[in-house]
Amino acid sequence: MSAVLRTRITQLLGIDHPILGGGLMWLSDAKYVAALVNAGCMGFITPRSYAHEAGFRDALALCTDLTHGKPFGVNLTLSHRPEANVMIPRWMDTALTHGVRIFETAGHAPAELITALHKANAIVVHKASNIRHALSAERAGANAIALVGMEEGGHPGMNELPTMLMGALAHGQFNVPVVLGGGMGRGRQLAAVLAQGLDGVLIGSRFLVCEEIQAHPRYKEHLLTCDEHSTVRLLQSLGTTWRVLLNDTARQVQAIERTGAGEHVAFGDLISGTVARDRCYAEGDWRNGMVSLGPSIAFAQRIEPLHAIVNGMVDEAVQVISALRALHLQNGMEQQE
Repeated sequence: MSAVLRTRITQLLGIDHPILGGGLMWLSDAKYVAALVNAGCMGFITPRSYAHEAGFRDALALCTDLTHGKPFGVNLTLSHRPEANVMIPRWMDTALTHGVRIFETAGHAPAELITALHKANAIVVHKASNIRHALSAERAGANAIALVGMEEGGHPGMNELPTMLMGALAHGQFNVPVVLGGGMGRGRQLAAVLAQGLDGVLIGSRFLVCEEIQAHPRYKEHLLTCDEHSTVRLLQSLGTTWRVLLNDTARQVQAIERTGAGEHVAFGDLISGTVARDRCYAEGDWRNGMVSLGPSIAFAQRIEPLHAIVNGMVDEAVQVISALRALHLQNGMEQQE
């Protein structure tokens, strides 16, 4: 059993480690989320990843079996396009009926959704890429905040600030627990976040090489060759920034964006999320699709069980914290002399 770090987020969610696995489109299924929970963290199934509600219900049931009844979460991401949010109430009701009481929310104008979840006695962790929006979510009733910087793989918003700076700016502004996401993949980073007085980390990309992620082995093997320069931020021109793997599709999108294109139609199927699902995750063709990825993939050295990654991070964090304590004691003794 790895060391245990207690913070307000572990107390709120009833978990061993202050580590959340953010909802991954197409990949946060029952097996992966259960692996997070069984490793002492919290994970969130993404209902948008399922073509039909029945598939989502099956995932909830399987996750309950795999976690032996331990609590797990569901991600509800609001789109800025109202027509894309039609299923949100259905997904929420399905999850609540199943017994889920922990939710990760994200996206545009979450107040109404947060209120509805609170009426069902649910805990809400709201993810935001802007301190102002995060404070608004706290006022709306969010029980915790996941604040993400520009390093986040996927959709970090239009924020241009790095994660650790966001954390330093956030300190003292919130009454609820705050975790940081974006570029997180080492235990020493977790220790640094705790040293800032915050409550934990949100991780996505670093976990992509765990055995429990249902993605093609060729894709995972390619991830092991990636470094901190293997991702790129695109589509700022559309107001929907997307950090992705620097592959053939990303370079094509980059070229179109350089022409001054500012409408979705200019990019066609290149920016369809299903291409990554069908070509990369299913077939291992990592060169095609907008494949969400952050620079923390540079920390991945091997494909291994998720609990091994988590335990290594927590143990490293404890070692760093112990070293800082020893440094403090040493300085204190020198001053006495």
